[in-house]
Amino acid sequence: MPATELFVTSMGVVGDKELLVPTGKQGSTYPHVQDWVTAKLKAKTSVKDISTLVLVKGIKQWAVYEEKSGSKKIRTVFKIT
Repeated sequence: MPATELFVTSMGVVGDKELLVPTGKQGSTYPHVQDWVTAKLKAKTSVKDISTLVLVKGIKQWAVYEEKSGSKKIRTVFKIT
């Protein structure tokens, strides 16, 4: 299942989940989201799947990963097609 990286904006919290809204821009497309995860692990970057903690508006299937970069947390959102 191909995965396309999305750029999103946080719109607050709905219930106990953070609502993310796509900005319309899309990033890289991978044959499977696991290809991106494998590349991160080979680069010795730890990633955590936080898909159950967020909602992505207008997307039926998504995957969200979080990684630490110094003191910042970087979220990467994928639309699964």
